[in-house]
Amino acid sequence: MMGETGSAADDATVTGGSPGSVFVSYSRPDRARAAQVVALLEGAGCKVWWDGQLEGGQAFLPEIEAALTSADAVVVLWSVTAVASHWVRDEAEQGRVRGCLVPLGLDGTEPPLGFRQVQVVDIARWRGRADDAEALAILRAVFARFGAEVPAIPRRVPKRSRRNVLIGAGAATLAAGIGGVGFAVSRGLLRLPGSVGENSVAVMPFQNLSPDRSQAWFSDGLSEEVRAVLARNPRLHVAAPASSVSLRDAGDDVMAVSSKLGVANVLRGSVQRSGDAVRITAELVRGSDAMVRWAERFDRKLSDVFALQTEIAETVAVALVAEVAGDDVARQSAVAQRDIGGTSDVAAHDAYLRGRAYFELSAGEETDRAALAQFEAAISRDGNYAQAHAMRSTMLAAIANETGDSGAVRGLYASAIEAAQRAIALAPELAQGHLALGYALNNGELATAAALPHYRRARDLAIGDADVLRSAATYFAFAGDNATAAPLAAKAIRLDPLNARVFRTAGYVAYAARDFGDAMRQMRKAIELNNRIATAHFSIGNVLLAKGDAKAALEEYRQEATPLFALAGSAIARARLGDQAGAKRDFDKLVADFGNNGLYQQAQVLAQWNDVPAALDRLRKAREVRDAGLLLAPTDWMLDPLRKEGDFGRLLTGLTAR
Repeated sequence: MMGETGSAADDATVTGGSPGSVFVSYSRPDRARAAQVVALLEGAGCKVWWDGQLEGGQAFLPEIEAALTSADAVVVLWSVTAVASHWVRDEAEQGRVRGCLVPLGLDGTEPPLGFRQVQVVDIARWRGRADDAEALAILRAVFARFGAEVPAIPRRVPKRSRRNVLIGAGAATLAAGIGGVGFAVSRGLLRLPGSVGENSVAVMPFQNLSPDRSQAWFSDGLSEEVRAVLARNPRLHVAAPASSVSLRDAGDDVMAVSSKLGVANVLRGSVQRSGDAVRITAELVRGSDAMVRWAERFDRKLSDVFALQTEIAETVAVALVAEVAGDDVARQSAVAQRDIGGTSDVAAHDAYLRGRAYFELSAGEETDRAALAQFEAAISRDGNYAQAHAMRSTMLAAIANETGDSGAVRGLYASAIEAAQRAIALAPELAQGHLALGYALNNGELATAAALPHYRRARDLAIGDADVLRSAATYFAFAGDNATAAPLAAKAIRLDPLNARVFRTAGYVAYAARDFGDAMRQMRKAIELNNRIATAHFSIGNVLLAKGDAKAALEEYRQEATPLFALAGSAIARARLGDQAGAKRDFDKLVADFGNNGLYQQAQVLAQWNDVPAALDRLRKAREVRDAGLLLAPTDWMLDPLRKEGDFGRLLTGLTAR
């Protein structure tokens, strides 16, 4: 039986009518689809009101009410999230009562009771093109409310708002800035080479809709937990968190996010927490056309959040993997990657997420100690929380690297090793546990060989985690295994293309292999993304020194943010330029300010000054105090004047991944 809207549309024969005004109602997760409808209606000459045009400072409710009561047609976008929205229902009710309701169906969801008498125009498959059958159906339904025929719509170049122009310019700048990564045009969007198509996804930070805005750590943490579960699935290509977080302000522009991260899909959502209740909405959106592939709202007790984050991850994984491997394989791969090393204690999980928030700040020893306190609080609630033990190890090692208390370093590293071993005992498949243990053994004990199996295990368990790949690449590069390091760094870039640290890692890999041209290119890219990133200018200065340009090297050292490295490089460059007094002044300051914490850098300077006995003496002391700088020695060209010395070879014993 033909419904009311269908009949009216078919009988619309009045000519000469003018397009009227349209109010568009939708739920927040459907904003991208609403924008397509708005563009179509505006292109047909309609005056469209939707909340996307509200300017900051306007009175929200009065503006909505005025537009809603004066509109000639009320277009409602029904979806799984819209049906649950009291706002959308209220606005739809106004359209129904006034006899001007035009319902559109986004995902097959049936409208609520009371709104089913009007036939829904199904646009689930519509891609936003004005010449599609769905577009004509929309216009027929709307223009029937005006008593007018649908006009012929000329093809036109869509108007670009200032915001869209800026986003487009940003994408162009990005493509030019990291052109060495090899951006290419595919399906009309910028894509990274090696992007794996339909099974690629970026998880955006979930919006915090809680009354307490300080709860953002919870929403961010939840989205990161979902991303971590997805990243463990070897059949998925999951963009790393640093790049995803950097696009937080892109808002609803899914196509821009998709282009910049080189993924086919974007998972986004929101979290509203009140007491022990939590409401989470999530939707999977296709990047090529902003089509919502899956959307759901969850109302749960806080104690159910663990199962919920896994449920979201599994649903997304099945939807993506099924594209390339079939339904059965998709379900098996999703279930196999369920949460590892987690907890069922709400308070422990709460503390863990707070700790992760401090960890992500990475603002120095103060925030690292705050993170450590939260991870220890989580462990006090649940002693078997393997993820918390692994992160406790990570923070202990970080503090060991930062502290000015040299007497505390050994104890911190010993505790880091113990915490990582506990994490692995509790969850042998936890990649973060193996990564933490490998790092603590390598940097704290100079036990490169003992760290090797743990770096390998972390790499194999989290082949889709850019942070794991980046750390493993650095380890293998300085341990002399470039064949393993280079592919890991390249994949980290594909997963995390907006993160300066991955380009710095690629620079380290090239530098260790003495591919100085590539090392400089990668470090320049890192600086373009973050002009304050540590050691990048130092590395470029070292490359320039290796090429014989001491003057340019000195300028790079002047820009280095880390004084330890800036002083060492400057002492070498000044000596080459004939400024012996300046070189000595820099070296003396290096010794005075850093003492035993700068023994390796002192050896670099002395080796480049051709003072071989003094350089070897500094390296012996560095070995005694287990200075992590020695890990650079197997590949460091600055120590080449020492390589013919027998003592040098003995000092390097155990520092290669063999």
